[in-house]
Amino acid sequence: MYLEIITPDKRVFEGDITSVKVPGTLGSFEILNNHAPIVSSLDKGEVRVKTSKGELLQYQVDGGVIEVMKNNVSLLIEVLL
Repeated sequence: MYLEIITPDKRVFEGDITSVKVPGTLGSFEILNNHAPIVSSLDKGEVRVKTSKGELLQYQVDGGVIEVMKNNVSLLIEVLL
């Protein structure tokens, strides 16, 4: 899977991942390979990214939007805390 995390100011992360867990407005959820297409709003909380190299990255966010389509994940984050 390929992930991009973008704020209004810069691109925070771009690369291959195995999973990403996000704070959805109705509760946290995780995206894995071959996930169904989805668009969802995000709440304030922690985004956890597991890269294809096995690294675990964590970002504190103040809301945003996630879009998943054909193993491409885009996180549009309002503010990176």
